[in-house]
Amino acid sequence: MTTRAATLGTTSPDTLQRALRMSAVLTVVSLAFQFVTAGQLFPQGGPEELHAGGAIVLHVLSGLTAIAAVLLWRRSAAPPWAAVLAVVVFVLTFVQAATGGRDTLWVHVPGAMVLTVGAAWVMVWSLGRGTRT
Repeated sequence: MTTRAATLGTTSPDTLQRALRMSAVLTVVSLAFQFVTAGQLFPQGGPEELHAGGAIVLHVLSGLTAIAAVLLWRRSAAPPWAAVLAVVVFVLTFVQAATGGRDTLWVHVPGAMVLTVGAAWVMVWSLGRGTRT
């Protein structure tokens, strides 16, 4: 019987690269969804539940991106900065959730810009020739 850890240990770098690319793209798409739903919140209010649900999806997708980037780095198939940036993006999604109230938008909105730049950077790198086998 194989364990989950053993299964992850035998995952090929090509599979991890595909997982990284897919999760990185979906993270950016999820961020775009967050921007759309955030824009609908003002001035008349809007789908706060939809925006909050999108934040959960963003946590999951950015977490998967971070895991794939770290596993690739550990196999010497990705530079350390890419793994660190993916982990920072993942952590920032929780900072964003913590500062998502109407009275902390002065932190939340600029944080969204930083988060988007980081996620886009990981995505562009993963889609380019950044990962090596």
